[in-house]
Amino acid sequence: TDRKKLHTAPVGQVFRLRPFHVLIATGGGYAGYKKYEDYKLEQLEKKGIEVPVKLASEWEVALYKSVPTRLLSRAWGRLNEVELPTWLRKPVYSLYIWTFGVNMKEAAVEDLHHYRNLSEFFRRKLKPQARPVCCLHSVISPSDGKILNFGQVKNCEVEQVKGVTYSLESFLGPRVCTEELHFSQAPPGNSFQQQLVTKEGNELYHCVIYLAPGDYHCFHSPTDWRVSHRRHFPGSLMSVNPGVARWIKELFCHNERVVLTGDWQYGFFSLTAVGATNVGSIRIYFDQDLRTNSPRYSKGSYNDFSFISNNNKKGIPMRKGEHLGEFNLGSTIVLIFEAPKDFKFHLKAGQKIRFGEALGSL
Repeated sequence: TDRKKLHTAPVGQVFRLRPFHVLIATGGGYAGYKKYEDYKLEQLEKKGIEVPVKLASEWEVALYKSVPTRLLSRAWGRLNEVELPTWLRKPVYSLYIWTFGVNMKEAAVEDLHHYRNLSEFFRRKLKPQARPVCCLHSVISPSDGKILNFGQVKNCEVEQVKGVTYSLESFLGPRVCTEELHFSQAPPGNSFQQQLVTKEGNELYHCVIYLAPGDYHCFHSPTDWRVSHRRHFPGSLMSVNPGVARWIKELFCHNERVVLTGDWQYGFFSLTAVGATNVGSIRIYFDQDLRTNSPRYSKGSYNDFSFISNNNKKGIPMRKGEHLGEFNLGSTIVLIFEAPKDFKFHLKAGQKIRFGEALGSL
């Protein structure tokens, strides 16, 4: 009689499934399946086996885009800003270092207790001589990462990975005013690609660099150039890892991105920072007005900002290797630029590259 009574509930009430639980279970299972598929593809690539392209159907893309990745990324960003207790910092960061293979010997501050939150750890700076800038080549890598694709732009289409393309015009948006970029007026009947090429005999080139979570997350100027214009595309924040880039056509056109356009000694030059899941925050150091993954911007639109004004006729001059911006976790950098036909890339698809190393030269 002195024993406490246990309160029980009907079995049906305990195991009642709610829509939210079904959604989480289904989404988690599908995400796990895709991760496993990506792992199998990586193993095949390491063995040198050609991987056939299998694009997502419209309903799969629509299902993926229905996931509130923008909201989740904002929540993740706020979580990253939470200050961790000193005793918890080393275990948390050590787990991250082990998972993603971070080389802390290159960090300006190696002491893990120095980083108050995950956001500071993600944006860690490097030691001054950790990334020497190559002076012998005209274009260097703006960041650490993996080369997904590179080469000439053909038929107004750009390859995000081998065999999967996206539209050049959809990615960059309508052509910026020629007066702003100091370019000559191209004939109106020319294609979008031809309008970007300003000098006879030149070609349009591209290079795609994927930043993994363990990479150095700042990006730098890849050459000496002038930034005249910024275009911000609010959009989805789908994953941009190579497996998803191989699966979803025009992935980079769906995602939020910041396009910087201007000119270098050979004509048109652009650098685009593409956002991804948990990377809603893209920062450009000289652009204080830029706000990415903001609720006030709706997907499917874009907003422009010009760095040319009455007081500044030349835009923002950038030197090769100069600090340009940062991601909050890791994402993708896309370079699209004009150069003479004898421009040569010094790359291999799939290779790892570090900021400051040569991309190509004349």
